[in-house]
Amino acid sequence: MHTLYREVTPLSSDDCFMVFSRIKSGFDFPLHCHDEFELNLITHARGAKRIVGFHMSEIDDAELVLIGGNLPHAWFTHHCKSSEIHEITIQFHKDLFDEKFLGRNQLSGIKSLLQRSHQGILFSKETAHKIKPRLESLISCKGFNSVLELMSVLQELSVSPDMQILSQATPLNNTPDLKSRRLERVFDFIRLNYTREISLKEVSDMVNMPEVSFSRFFKKRTGRTFIESLNDIRIGHATRMLINTTHTISEISYKCGFNNLSYFNRIFKRKNGCTPSEFRENYMDSKVYV
Repeated sequence: MHTLYREVTPLSSDDCFMVFSRIKSGFDFPLHCHDEFELNLITHARGAKRIVGFHMSEIDDAELVLIGGNLPHAWFTHHCKSSEIHEITIQFHKDLFDEKFLGRNQLSGIKSLLQRSHQGILFSKETAHKIKPRLESLISCKGFNSVLELMSVLQELSVSPDMQILSQATPLNNTPDLKSRRLERVFDFIRLNYTREISLKEVSDMVNMPEVSFSRFFKKRTGRTFIESLNDIRIGHATRMLINTTHTISEISYKCGFNNLSYFNRIFKRKNGCTPSEFRENYMDSKVYV
C-alpha cells in the first residue's frame, strides 16, 4: 500500500513565492501534500485525473486550481493522450499573508479565498484562460513588483465567478473559524458523537437556544444548515474509512452515523460525484492512499 507523500518544496524561506513552468507528456508525481499554498494552471491535458483531498475528477483541456496547505493532491495521466501538457505552478508560504494583515477590510476577499482553498478550489475555464497571461508574466517578473502582482492575481481570483469547492468533506479535526464559543462547542460535540443519532433538539438544548433560533443562528454563521454540517463531518470520516479500511460500504455507513444505506449513498454521491463503491475503486485504481 502506498502512503501519502509529504513534499519538501524548493521554495526557500528567503523567497515569498516561486513559479515553475514546464512542458511534459504525462504526470508522474505521486499523491502528496506540503505546507505551502499552490496555484496550478494546467492546459492541454484533457482526460488526466485530478485528486484533491477526497475529490476525484477527469479534467478538461484547461483548468486552474488553488490548493491550501497540507491538502493531499495529485494529477495522473489517466486517459490523457497529449504530449505537450503545459503546467504553471505557483507556490507561496502559508505565512506570506499573516492573519492580522488579512484581517483588514480591503483584504477580506483574499482571506476568504485562502480559507476556502484548504478544501481545494477549481476556477472556471473562462477564468483559467483569462488569468493565464498574468501567470506567464510572473515567470519573468522579479522583486517587489512580483509580490504585488501575485496579490493582484489572488484578488482577481477571489471575485471570479463559478468557483467550485472540490473536497466537500470537512477535514476531520477542522472547526470553522467562526469566533463563537457556542458553535465551537457544537462542532466539538459532533466530532465526539457523530457515530450515533444526533437531533437538532439535543444540540439546541445544549447551547440553551430554541430549535428555530438555533437553526437560524447556525445557518447565518456557517452558511450551511446543521444537518448539512453534520453530514459533512460524517462523510469525511466515511471517506477516510473507504480508503484506509476493508469494511463494507454498509459497515462504514453505520459506523459513521448513517442508519440508512440508501441515504448514505445519496449524500456521498452528492458531495463527491460518485458512489462510495466507485470512490473506493477509483482510489485503488490510482494506487494512492492517505
